[in-house]
Amino acid sequence: MTRERHPWATALLRGSIRRSVRTGLEGVWVRGPLPVGGAVLAPNHHSWWDGYVLRELSGWAGADYRVLMTGRQLSRFPFLRRVGALDAREVRSAVRAARAGAWVAVFPEGAVQSAGPLRAVQPGAAWIARQAGVPLVPVALRVVMRGGQYPDAYVRVGLPVEAAGLTSAITRELDALDTEIGSSDPEQPLAGYLRAVTGRTSVNERVDWPARLLARVTGDR
Repeated sequence: MTRERHPWATALLRGSIRRSVRTGLEGVWVRGPLPVGGAVLAPNHHSWWDGYVLRELSGWAGADYRVLMTGRQLSRFPFLRRVGALDAREVRSAVRAARAGAWVAVFPEGAVQSAGPLRAVQPGAAWIARQAGVPLVPVALRVVMRGGQYPDAYVRVGLPVEAAGLTSAITRELDALDTEIGSSDPEQPLAGYLRAVTGRTSVNERVDWPARLLARVTGDR
């Protein structure tokens, strides 16, 4: 077993990512059957936050985590290897990690896209899942501003699918999530979602009870 060099740096980076999520988002919410053991997660990729959100979700679920990144991005941020990032060309390493029980996030759109419908799906996620013998899991992910001061991350996890059904499965989960967001009270969490990571509290929530107390004391109702 190879001993990790500079483990303090890895711990520092993990803490930095956790702080980013907890101070930049109001929370991470999840719905659906989370994988038990190794799996390939195949989410849409429409936000800078996506990789961080899935990493924190995997930690909450007690799963090891890997994520494939473009070579260009990884060359800019090579330190992310310490927290599970792999070059998109390192598919064999991704297969080994999934076999060993990790959640391997592979964005089948290839790179971050403008928010909206799913773009063309590449075959990498399905190939890794097939080679590793693990479930291929469609995921819908939205980081959205709703009724608070900071955005929320919502993750909707679908049932495992075969390669041929991946595009339609991600689209189905994404459409369902968009419908839930569009038809819900923006000041309330989406029904059926569990808050996996608690983030930053909006000003309106922080002043809610003092405001009610002041109204009661002054009679301003």
